[in-house]
Amino acid sequence: MINKINALLKEVENLKAANAEELEALRIKYLSKKGEISLLMNDFRNVAADQKREVGQHLNKLKEATQNRINELKASFENVQTTNDDIDLTRTSYPIELGTRHPLSLVKKEICDIFGRLGFSIAEGPEIEDDWHVFSSMNFAEDHPARDMQDTFFIDNNTEVSHNVVLRTHTSSVQSRVMESTQPPIRVLCPGRVYRNEAISYRAHAFFHQVEALYVDRNVSFTDLKQALLLFAREMFGEDTKIRLRPSYFPFTEPSAEMDISCNICGGKGCPFCKHTGWVEILGCGMVDPNVLELNGIDSKIYSGYALGMGIERITNLKYQVKDLRMFSENDVRFLRPVSY
Repeated sequence: MINKINALLKEVENLKAANAEELEALRIKYLSKKGEISLLMNDFRNVAADQKREVGQHLNKLKEATQNRINELKASFENVQTTNDDIDLTRTSYPIELGTRHPLSLVKKEICDIFGRLGFSIAEGPEIEDDWHVFSSMNFAEDHPARDMQDTFFIDNNTEVSHNVVLRTHTSSVQSRVMESTQPPIRVLCPGRVYRNEAISYRAHAFFHQVEALYVDRNVSFTDLKQALLLFAREMFGEDTKIRLRPSYFPFTEPSAEMDISCNICGGKGCPFCKHTGWVEILGCGMVDPNVLELNGIDSKIYSGYALGMGIERITNLKYQVKDLRMFSENDVRFLRPVSY
């Protein structure tokens, strides 16, 4: 058997291959499960006990030499640089499909750019917040429905639920943190993710994104708020966009309003999207309640301000007509292609 091994070793040392296909054929011939070396391994069981040690050493040497020779031939192919006079080196590379920004990111940036031109700076805060910054500092009563477990995610503190730590339900908590650490004039924009304990469907989700704006200074009036809203609507949806303000209620603003814009899909004529009214609600706003200013260390007798807030998903739906909110978070790359939304 040693003679067979030595003969095969000489054969292996002289192996040659002209291309990768021939090399693969050699690998299969010698190193595969049914190759020459495997057949010798099968015969090894018939070797006499006193010869097994010597024969085994020769077999290992053969296997190692074969593997090394295959590797040498493979390396020689990889190191050879093929040239072809027919290749046009000036031709551009094959088109590579690039990734695109998420529609929520695009709309968020556009909103921030518009308010940035009005002098607003970006302010951010933690998503895990305390009750004070989310509710109490924003003039929420102790028995306000928004504090209920149905609306708010409370952080579980070991085995007992802590009602002092929550996932923020709005980015107003960022406004509170800015007001308690900064004296007016204050002009900030607060974008971020918020959480509410809601059933997930095509029109609602347990988390979504908001942008809120706060302006506090001397002699700030509702007229200032209305002018800022009109400019934003026309910058975001077009010069022909109209707005209307409807009285509403929010704990942190007084007076409060909800703003509608003329439907940018039908131009205000009426369609299924605007429920044939010609108007679409996009945000809530109002003058900052004096109680909120006082709770956050600002003298309401000297300063006044306005605040507004909107859902980024809502604005994105209007711009791109996305019919299912779940698409924003399902990570389907097809959704990121511009033709999809």
